[in-house]
Amino acid sequence: MPGQFSESARPIGAPEIGVPPAGAFIGSTRSAGRRRRRNDWRLGGRAVEKWDSRVLAVAFVGVGAGVLGAGVVNVLLPATPILSTLALWSGLIAATAFAFIRARPAGLMRIRPTDLLWGLGFGLMLRALQGWVSGSDAAAFPSTSSTAGASWWLTTLLPAGFLGPLVEEFFFRAVLVVTIYQVMRRSVGQVAAAATALLVSAGVFVVLHGTRGALLLNDGLMLFGVGAACGLLVLLTGRLWGAVLLHVVYNLSYLTLVVIGMALA
Repeated sequence: MPGQFSESARPIGAPEIGVPPAGAFIGSTRSAGRRRRRNDWRLGGRAVEKWDSRVLAVAFVGVGAGVLGAGVVNVLLPATPILSTLALWSGLIAATAFAFIRARPAGLMRIRPTDLLWGLGFGLMLRALQGWVSGSDAAAFPSTSSTAGASWWLTTLLPAGFLGPLVEEFFFRAVLVVTIYQVMRRSVGQVAAAATALLVSAGVFVVLHGTRGALLLNDGLMLFGVGAACGLLVLLTGRLWGAVLLHVVYNLSYLTLVVIGMALA
């Protein structure tokens, strides 16, 4: 019929009307796959690939510099432990800042309601376990010197209850866990990379606390347990905030008992 578009009139190589070009579905599938991978750093991606051996090297340099700075402050100003803590944190914060300036791994900073549940549940469970292991479940409430006054809230409650968990989780469970997993994932596999990241971050966590004073065996084991639980949450969920909350709850639960002991005293 006049004006009708015949099959023979279709230019060679032009797609049929209503039929997608060859490879269209394949390309869209690959694009969708790339979008999905960017939502989770555990599956790779451009951002997390920038957390490489350089980030890991800077992280350990930051730990060393922080410990050295804290030691110097302890020698020069032994009566101001808060300053040595700040010196230690400065090394961790510098390394963390270097990592996040380079890139922000996909999904790491998201938060979900389940993160709150996991953090609260594991934090209280580990504190109860610590009390049972140390025998403090049968002892009086812990307390501090009544002369501490308002300074205790500034020098102990704020650093140990909030600032410390935030700084340490960003360094140990964000930078160390994610970077070690990323660096090792392709060479040794996901399971071995995750196990190594968890053990190294928890071990360095204990060692760092050991530089602040002698640790009893049960204290070292509990610190390793807290570090391992936080690392496991990050590896299983791909998110950081559950680990931060776990650490906050673990520390604040003890400090709450101290406040009760101070009130009863």
